[in-house]
Amino acid sequence: MQVLGEQLRRRARELDLTDAEVARRAGLSPRRYGNYVTGDREPDLQTLVRICKVLTTTPDQLLGFDDAKSAKKKSERDRLIDKLLAAANGLDDKQLKLAVRHLEVMVDS
Repeated sequence: MQVLGEQLRRRARELDLTDAEVARRAGLSPRRYGNYVTGDREPDLQTLVRICKVLTTTPDQLLGFDDAKSAKKKSERDRLIDKLLAAANGLDDKQLKLAVRHLEVMVDS
């Protein structure tokens, strides 16, 4: 499924994530994830949902069914928020609490 592979690459680039980092955050081996990116294999639904969570997107967008939304130009702020959410998804609970506290301090100052 070439559309999926292209969308995986595009979205990872938008978030400044490598294939290896997406794989790690999704709990996949780099080789397995690489097969999805190249179109050699297709993920099952559960795996697709995990990848979507890492990439802060939806299955519809990754599979090319939601072209109207993905074609919209995102503002720099929207792209930064997407990157922030993707990074937060890669944190454990302790790290996330610390990150939230840091952000709250930044907002208060």
